[in-house]
Parts: sequence; structure tokens; C-alpha cells
Amino acid sequence: QVQLVESGGGLAQAGGSLRLSCAASGSTFSIYRMGWFRQAPGKEREFVAGISTSGAVTYYSDSVKGRFTISRDNAKGTVYLQMNNLKPEDTAVYYCNADARTYTSMRTYAGAPGGSWGQGTQVTVSS
Repeated sequence: QVQLVESGGGLAQAGGSLRLSCAASGSTFSIYRMGWFRQAPGKEREFVAGISTSGAVTYYSDSVKGRFTISRDNAKGTVYLQMNNLKPEDTAVYYCNADARTYTSMRTYAGAPGGSWGQGTQVTVSS
């Protein structure tokens, strides 16, 4: 079972940037499809971004496309989320996910992720 630890959250102003990291341990990182999800107060958890095992394929929700970039370093066992042009509606707890199951598409993974979750990191964007 892989263990995940997120970091990099904090307070940012609208239009600013933050970079989240998720460090994995306890298993072979490169076998996991990785994703970032978020949950705002009173709302359900939602998909933000996903990346394939090699990093060749990425997928984003419409709300962050063009502003956020997901990447991974398999040698370091870490996945990143670069968040630019932040908006107040990006305020949420951000969770890292690692899933080794086979999915027909990234869209399918985004809708029903399995696997392991980190503890989350808070991102707050002020207007």
C-alpha cells in the first residue's frame, strides 16, 4: 500500500500561484496513475487533474484547464500541481490520489478513483 503526503498548501491572493507536492512511499511509484482532487466546505470532492504512470498523458477539469499543471517525477516518487492565476473558488482542501487499477480512460478515473489518498493540504485564495 502506498502512503501519500501532500505539502505546499497555504494562503495566496487571487491571481497568485502555489505549487503542491505529493510524496509517495511504500510502493513502486511508477505503477500508479496519480491525481489531484479537492473538496471545498459543504461541497463534494471533485477531480482537479490526473497524470498517467509515465507522465505522457494528463487530464484536467474544465475549471482549472489552462491554469493548473500536473507533473510527476518517478525517480523522486513525487507528483506536483502547479497552480497559477488562482481564484477564490479554488479554495479547498487538496488531496493526492494514487491508483494502480486499469481504467479505460482518464475521464473514467476522474469520476471514480480508487486506491490510496493523502491527508490533504489546505489552499485558501483571498480576493
